[in-house]
Amino acid sequence: MKKKKSKNNKKKFFQKRNEIMQTKNSAKLVLFIFGIGPIIGIIIFLYSKGFFNSPTI
Repeated sequence: MKKKKSKNNKKKFFQKRNEIMQTKNSAKLVLFIFGIGPIIGIIIFLYSKGFFNSPTI
């Protein structure tokens, strides 16, 4: 009986560990999208308005 409990505890530990890793990876992905996405959007907007063109005198 004790051996079964230890195996079950190991299974639960690894399941929890995998869930934590999945949430960390998904959190990193969300931060990347919401962090880099607006910067790229602003650059595209400014480029379309001619912000990066050299001024003509």
